[in-house]
Amino acid sequence: MDITQEFVCEGLRRARYITTPRVELATYLALALEKPLLVEGPAGAGKTEIGKVLAEILDTELVRLQCYEGLDEARALYEWNYQRQILRIQADRTAERGWDEVSSHIFSREFLLERPLLRAVTASRTVVLLIDEVDKADEEFEAFLLEVLSDFQVTVPELGTIRAKHPPVVVLTSNRARELSEALKRRCLHLYVDFPPPEKEAEIIALKVPELDERLRQHVARFVGGLRKLELRKPPSIAEILDWARALCMLHITELDAATVRRTLNVILKHEDDIRKAEAKVSALVTAASR
Repeated sequence: MDITQEFVCEGLRRARYITTPRVELATYLALALEKPLLVEGPAGAGKTEIGKVLAEILDTELVRLQCYEGLDEARALYEWNYQRQILRIQADRTAERGWDEVSSHIFSREFLLERPLLRAVTASRTVVLLIDEVDKADEEFEAFLLEVLSDFQVTVPELGTIRAKHPPVVVLTSNRARELSEALKRRCLHLYVDFPPPEKEAEIIALKVPELDERLRQHVARFVGGLRKLELRKPPSIAEILDWARALCMLHITELDAATVRRTLNVILKHEDDIRKAEAKVSALVTAASR
């Protein structure tokens, strides 16, 4: 498929992803240059959604690897199905087969459990590989990941090297919990995604929660913009704002006032100290949002 910038921009619009020229260009170049795209930014700003939207644009499968501390090759790449292997060994003993014959059976693809990285490499067509929150993984795993991303091939000692017939489209996300290595950054195109400004957030609300009154939608977006400027432990994500917009609809709220905000703050703020900090500023933030 010939990838053009127009194709990517139109695809993002069809997928209802409110974006910016910077996001559109970085996404297009990642596809055109066949380079992994590293998307950094605060949690909840819409980074993961880029991987999901790309899968929709390309009409292909999304293979997601959720990173966490302690993630190792067995969870990310492959492991053997030990239970099936034991059953096969027991069956072969009954049939009095030799070890050479037994081992050739139990160390075959039939007994291999594919984890996300191997699944993306062995796919019968190009898939989107989303490596989510790579900054949560250990540095040792990041080093291992470099080998996979360099040549899109993996080595299973019992089977040999498995090369990708259709290299995946790769999107990595990072909340910048730690600094990623320069080696990883060199292999990727870089994109920083921040929380949208109020006018963009209002567009997102209009697209995802069209039943919310237009005036209230603008007030919500401006209020959230002011809320995120507070030094909160966890600023509200776009998904949480959409939940709040839906909650306001369910409660038949037509006007954003301090009392309503205080009653529903737990929808958008998930830490008690953040709620207390915000409660002290609610009146001022509501007044500013209504202007």
